[in-house]
Amino acid sequence: MKKSISLTIFPLLLAGCAGLGGPPPAVGEPMGAVQTKLGRPSATYKAGSDTLLEYATGPYGQTTWMARFGPDGALKSYEQVLADDKFATLKVGQATRDDVLHTVGHPVEQSYLALRDLTVWSYRYKQSGVWDSMMHVHFDRAGVVREMMAGPDPDREERRGFFR
Repeated sequence: MKKSISLTIFPLLLAGCAGLGGPPPAVGEPMGAVQTKLGRPSATYKAGSDTLLEYATGPYGQTTWMARFGPDGALKSYEQVLADDKFATLKVGQATRDDVLHTVGHPVEQSYLALRDLTVWSYRYKQSGVWDSMMHVHFDRAGVVREMMAGPDPDREERRGFFR
């Protein structure tokens, strides 16, 4: 009896897992089909005539996917944006808060440096695809990027010390 239950339930569990994180949406798919496949986006932006749907993986996630749709509602691109090459497109002294949102989405943390009068948005990501890091994007009062700094993610760093 146990064997027949196992033989019945195991394939169902396997089939259920196969649906998680299925194939990515294909270029040209309509927005409705992409939203059916991926669910509700964490944010939506207008970028000129394009629409961007942000799919963030949460406060401890290191990936955010951005789906870009043209004015016809068809998918133009779908990419993981928390990566060195995307951060590199944000130019210090030129990029604005909107540029940052449209490029890498919402930050996982926000803070304020009173002595320097800068707002900081922080993003968890895999630096060089390997290291658990945080990118800190510093904005002045006008919302222009003034500094960008990557460093280790303190929540993922191994704790070493005398008592541990």
